[in-house]
Amino acid sequence: MTHNQSISYDLLINGEWRPAKTGKYFSVENPFNGEIIAQMADADESDVAEAVKSAESAFNNGPWTSMPNSERSKILWRIADIVEDRSMELGRLESISNGRPISETSSQMSVVASYFRYFAGFCDKIQGSTVPTDSSHFNYTIRVPLGVVGQLTPWNHPMMIASKKVAPALAAGCTIVLKPSEWAPLSPTELGNIALEAGLPKGVLNIVNGLGPIAGKSLAADPRLGKLELTGGTETGKAVAQIAGTNLTPLQFELGGKAPVIVFDDVNLDDAVNGCAFASFIASGQTCIQGSRAVVHTSIYDKFVSLLSEKVSAIKLGDPTNPETQMGPVVSKQAYDRILGFIENASSDGAKIAHGGKHPQGTLLKDGYFIEPTVLSGVRQNMPIAQEEVFGPVVCVIPFDTEEEAVSIANDIPYGLGCSIWTSNVSRAHRVAQKIVAGIIWINDHHRLHPAIPWGGFKDSGYGREGSYDFIHEYTAPKYVCVRVEPEGFDWYANPGPGQRLN
Repeated sequence: MTHNQSISYDLLINGEWRPAKTGKYFSVENPFNGEIIAQMADADESDVAEAVKSAESAFNNGPWTSMPNSERSKILWRIADIVEDRSMELGRLESISNGRPISETSSQMSVVASYFRYFAGFCDKIQGSTVPTDSSHFNYTIRVPLGVVGQLTPWNHPMMIASKKVAPALAAGCTIVLKPSEWAPLSPTELGNIALEAGLPKGVLNIVNGLGPIAGKSLAADPRLGKLELTGGTETGKAVAQIAGTNLTPLQFELGGKAPVIVFDDVNLDDAVNGCAFASFIASGQTCIQGSRAVVHTSIYDKFVSLLSEKVSAIKLGDPTNPETQMGPVVSKQAYDRILGFIENASSDGAKIAHGGKHPQGTLLKDGYFIEPTVLSGVRQNMPIAQEEVFGPVVCVIPFDTEEEAVSIANDIPYGLGCSIWTSNVSRAHRVAQKIVAGIIWINDHHRLHPAIPWGGFKDSGYGREGSYDFIHEYTAPKYVCVRVEPEGFDWYANPGPGQRLN
């Protein structure tokens, strides 16, 4: 990597940074001003194959899998310490590539560090068990790492989501080929330098940047993978599943979402408005658990729309590297056009734009992919904007009359990732939480994350979970060992007949 005006990264394969075999690089654009900020080595099929070979060799022949658990743990702790020490630098790499304010990205580095520390604690806690049976045999299991893990990570939380996958895989003794999103690859690629500095053996973490249809597809198709993980859109997940399915590769997917923010009429309205603003517009709404649908009781509907519109009108848009900026641009021209298209179609379908809905005014913002924080009222449940993942700074406010109707609206989507419930009635909160089809439920809060919680969803939001003690076992498999303890051997063919032992 170089720290000139334009940043440059090669591929990390077998502990060395090397150019792609074709010599090609692709550009990374700053969504704030359209400037090219980085050149990334553009991996093709042969580069990806070489990275998998490196990871496979490191797993089979290197020191990582056989290293004492305490030593593996120390390396993960060192990674966490380095990430924390470099939080502002890493945050800036994210802000200039995906447009998120540095107040968000630098703060999120503490979460990255927490994942490495949390899973470092499990290096010596991956245990098998003894298995009692009726026979005179000693039976036990051990848990063994799956081998090479392929990881496809997104651009919206580049370093955090990479850490959610890399940390437990390393703790379990696996080796990794990481392919970050081409939209914002800087911080997860820099993780390679951090890992090497922390003492990670060569070949354990390999990083191949490249375009999804080439590098991503090649990684998904490699039969040497012991597991493939993806965080991304639902359609991408379906395509990747078809590719990896030909090899019966175990999969873990965290995909799209359309999280409801259910607001009952007994709640403190200011708290609910503040919570919804955070849920809907953090990261410019570009998160899988964005509160993209505010499902609000009819009796407070108009007041809620008014207060939410007033709240988001004060959000400060600007340069993502400015600490005072509260919301940056969306990640790309493609995303910008798609989001504005959703808003335009919703307006044509009868939705009312209570606030926002267009590119903001101001010279500073003219070159960036900025969209005003947008509040839509009068949205019907069957409108595309109420059903499809927009992935931008847009929230639909939908009314309901009864608790049953609120639950029905919340569940009437293809997704099932997250939901927040805002009420002062404890019984109602628990009752509704049981009925919502989502993997993550917040009550009087939203978007809270910790390594100890299981993170994942139902339906088109994917399958499998990230985080928590149980997740470490997703990178291992049980191996059963049966030991004969009888001193005498057994010859089935010497004494055939009924009553003889078969199993």
